Amino acid sequence: MINITLPDGSVKQYNEGVTSLDVAKSISEGLARNVLSATIDGEIVDLNRVITKDCSLKLNTWNDEDGKKTFWHSSAHLLASAVQSLYPDAKFGIGPAIENGFYYDIDFGDKVLSSEDFPKIEEKMKEIVKQGVKLVRKDVSKQEALKYFSDKGEKYKVELIDALEDGTITFYESGDFVDLCRGPHLVDFSPIKALKITSLAGAYWRGDEHREQLTRLYAITFPKKKDLDEYLALLEEAKKRDHRKLGKDMELFAFSQNVGAGLPLWLPKGTDLRNRLQDFLAKVQKQYGYQQVMTPHIGNVNLYKTSGHYQKYGKDSFQVIKTPNEGEEYMLKPMNCPHHCEIYRLSPKSYKDLPCRLAEFGTVYRYEMSGELHGLTRVRSFTQDDAHIFCTPEQLKEEFCKVIDIILYIFRTLKFEDYIAQISLRDPNNREKYIGSDEVWEKAERAIIEASEEKGLKTITEVGEAAFYGPKLDFMVKDALGRKWQLGTIQVDYNLPERFDLEYTGSDNLKHRPVMIHRAPFGSMERFVAVLLEHTAGDFPLWLTSDQFIILPISEKYEDYAKQVKQQLEQAGLRGEIDNRNEKTGKKVRDAEIRKIKYMLIVGEKEQNEGTVSVREKYVGDKGAMKIEDFSALVNEEIKKELE
Repeated sequence: MINITLPDGSVKQYNEGVTSLDVAKSISEGLARNVLSATIDGEIVDLNRVITKDCSLKLNTWNDEDGKKTFWHSSAHLLASAVQSLYPDAKFGIGPAIENGFYYDIDFGDKVLSSEDFPKIEEKMKEIVKQGVKLVRKDVSKQEALKYFSDKGEKYKVELIDALEDGTITFYESGDFVDLCRGPHLVDFSPIKALKITSLAGAYWRGDEHREQLTRLYAITFPKKKDLDEYLALLEEAKKRDHRKLGKDMELFAFSQNVGAGLPLWLPKGTDLRNRLQDFLAKVQKQYGYQQVMTPHIGNVNLYKTSGHYQKYGKDSFQVIKTPNEGEEYMLKPMNCPHHCEIYRLSPKSYKDLPCRLAEFGTVYRYEMSGELHGLTRVRSFTQDDAHIFCTPEQLKEEFCKVIDIILYIFRTLKFEDYIAQISLRDPNNREKYIGSDEVWEKAERAIIEASEEKGLKTITEVGEAAFYGPKLDFMVKDALGRKWQLGTIQVDYNLPERFDLEYTGSDNLKHRPVMIHRAPFGSMERFVAVLLEHTAGDFPLWLTSDQFIILPISEKYEDYAKQVKQQLEQAGLRGEIDNRNEKTGKKVRDAEIRKIKYMLIVGEKEQNEGTVSVREKYVGDKGAMKIEDFSALVNEEIKKELE
């Protein structure tokens, strides 16, 4: 007999050789019908994997992230199986589960796939589900694996196998389709009740733009048709909220091929928006004792070699800039922190000078692959709301907690109410990815965990997601459509102070190393604006929006009065403009609503004679005539409440 410990702490005894599915059946038939995979001693496995020793066991259903991953990973095999049946010459790359569904990278050869092919593939997937095809795991030697896929001409699988160690390779068979895969998977495809191929895109093999371009098929599946219907409705809403469309409608930003891919151009209204966000954060930072600095957009290559960024991120950076001087090389700045380290070391520091908090809205550059670029969320030039805190080890936890306070204040003000904090630790089995000693890593990880507990944050822990120089706390925010975004990060770093030989004189009159905290509450201005646009559907709070009002004179006779109204509202601290186009008022109203302007002020003869404006509020309708001072008081009161 073996002892199996369940999540509630209860221990049940079973015969050796029992499976997780057997355990589920012993608890209830309903659970057995809904369970998708199991987690045994922290490892996610197939339900039919036999258990031979005492262990902890968690049964994963659709309500668990690990259950969804198993469901979608198995669905990727279903998609590939259908494609192989319909397109026998197709060659397969990889097919992982992602946050919403899954994708498979496939080389279709001379066949150019389009969305018109989706229904045919979907029908074949449904046909395979009805056949009751099982997913069967098989351990194979490296030699067997290489021979099998070489014989089939699957060059992408052969390349993947070449990098694997013998004794670690498994196949999964589902009918005629065989894939190289670690698993875990569903027992069979029967739980898949609804499916949809959502889109396709080009994807370079292994993310290398010099390699073959494959077709990436995105799809999603569900255990109930109702779930798929809700998801598709959500996709339609997401299209309306696409920040690229809203950014164009609201005249915030643009891209130009003449400037370059992934290099956004901020238009006047977008620049005003960014400046307001920066002013908002700068005001908060000043209250917390930050000092604002500015650093160049480039730096000597040796600076980034000292920091380690050149070694870790060199391939993701733009090419080195050579000067006429022999051996003199520069890089576009990939990070602000090395520059801030140099500012810190310009003058001697004592413990009385710490914490030293340096903040910068610093623009950095990363050479993202062209296929990865997407609006403002993935660009090659972006501005971080960066700051670096240099403190004593004794000050670390207090400073870390203060940064958490800043981030939570921003979330409250901008109505990001659904979030979780992800504690990102290093992978203990892959330590060569990181710099620094075990001792400093343990100190840094402990400080993050304790600060998160002290602040009562809801957290999850992800091993292997730390930065190369230290662990971090990432804030994962759900937007109005339930999508997760990483906004705000705090990182503890004992390593850069060592690499830059940073010091302070302690109360014992000896030299000590400061601890460094990296933090960016917004993350990047570009990504933050994109997420905020989609979260609010462009309906920014009044304190932030570019135009709080727009004045619509019903004819050119009232343009002078419109100018008087605008001047009076600007004197009251409000922002807006006049639409004096030769268009009907109805069209002006519709255009203002597209631009997400909340208040439309219509002026004509009656308003001019009475010194009023006729107020129309977006989504509400006509609010009647108001005195100009009453309207400005209304808006200012609304702004005050937004910032409380």
